[in-house]
Amino acid sequence: MEPAVGVLGDEGQGHSGAVLVVIGWPYRGAQGGGLSRTEKPPAKANGPLSHDGTIYGSRLIKGLRDRVQGFLTNVTGFFTLCGPIRQQTFLWRNNGVRPIDLRRVPRGAAETGPLMRTITTTEDLAAFCTEARRHPYVTLDTEFLRERTYYSKLCLIQMAMPGTDDSTAALVDPLVDGLSLEPLYELFRDTNVVKVFHAARQDLEIFFVNARVFPTPLFDTQVAAMVCGFGEQAGYETLVKKIAKASVDKSSRFTDWSRRPLSEAQKIYALADVTHLRKVYEYLAKELKKTDRAKWVEEELEILTNPETYIARPEEAWERVKTRTTSGKFLAIVRELARFREEYAQSNDIPRSRVYKDDALVELASTKPVTMNDLGRSRLLLREARKGEIADGILAAIKAGMECPPEDYPRPDLSREKMQVNPALADLLRVLLKAKTEDSGVASKLIASSADLDAIAAGERDVPALRGWRAEVFGTDALRLCEGKIALSAKGSDVRIVEL
Repeated sequence: MEPAVGVLGDEGQGHSGAVLVVIGWPYRGAQGGGLSRTEKPPAKANGPLSHDGTIYGSRLIKGLRDRVQGFLTNVTGFFTLCGPIRQQTFLWRNNGVRPIDLRRVPRGAAETGPLMRTITTTEDLAAFCTEARRHPYVTLDTEFLRERTYYSKLCLIQMAMPGTDDSTAALVDPLVDGLSLEPLYELFRDTNVVKVFHAARQDLEIFFVNARVFPTPLFDTQVAAMVCGFGEQAGYETLVKKIAKASVDKSSRFTDWSRRPLSEAQKIYALADVTHLRKVYEYLAKELKKTDRAKWVEEELEILTNPETYIARPEEAWERVKTRTTSGKFLAIVRELARFREEYAQSNDIPRSRVYKDDALVELASTKPVTMNDLGRSRLLLREARKGEIADGILAAIKAGMECPPEDYPRPDLSREKMQVNPALADLLRVLLKAKTEDSGVASKLIASSADLDAIAAGERDVPALRGWRAEVFGTDALRLCEGKIALSAKGSDVRIVEL
């Protein structure tokens, strides 16, 4: 009996090269060994398969020959015995066969295909990265956890080289013992290969913290999309739908990526984050070249590849704490409490909030407890922080803040509060920004923030909106508006610049 074979997806369960294979048994009538005389053969159930996995015949499921050739031996996967009346699915492993429920196969497996691979050794990663270095670009993404740690825990890396299917993509499992990511970092250092991410900031922070390395050159499709007219912070799902004409299953977005084995749904979700990204990148890169705006994106990405973006200094942590007072002594205590919290969180790799939250920090700075009993009366302090190392650190921080000499008090930046903003001029700048946004197609948030507009209206000139490509799009005319050299007129829904 020689069946037709159809590949639907990859179950894997920790085995690279697993396949989901549908076996359709052709009609043999009363000859025996096939379906009964009353049964009809399943559609396209012809085309023989030899025992060594070689595919013959031409009337097979589209793409079957290339995808299954030499792939059906020594693997783990599924196959289905199909007929018009009955259908049974089996899990086929090297050591035997057992029935399984086909309904457990996740939606989208058909698009993912059998060639999804998971890299678990340094040698395989090196081979993949060597191949990637032969291409002009590689798309990347990561999955991580940060709910219970200070630093993000890298759980999965997705990579894809140019191509139209999953055969040039891979999942890299960084949780496997003995796997070194050095081959990946070598790829990051190769300036001949563009490293493409979407919303890269958190991904880059992981690589900088773990290895002090940045991908160079870098391309962020979120930033590029904002320059190319896709609106404020264009999401990956939106870009895939508009550019790649595909949909992304986000059902695994909030799963625990540290658990093993990864489910098939998780693998499909993760790989889609880099396979669709190829079309998105190619389209946006072409648009940037057409509009001569590639330099604009490069200028924006300089922030993402600046180490200062990711360095959290404990002595500066107080600046993130919102308070209602500018008292020097109070802020000195806040500074010391924030410094201790940051140092403790970093050294123990736990979230700041697990030490104590901002509202508890402000309460401590106000009540100034001196003893453990005083700490016990705090309304907002976590139970764990009322004893042991954290409690000792709190009391020491408060004492240091109380003893700080006046000349060393922290001084908040009050320049924005003291600005004399011309509200009418600020409103005109907002109208000008809206007009410029519509003309250029660049997201307004990328050009200037509301605080930037207020600063310009107050006479400030050291503002990002007045430098670089932003000056070309908006800043030059913003200054001319402030200087009375141009005016704005409205006709219908259009706003026009009038030379004075």
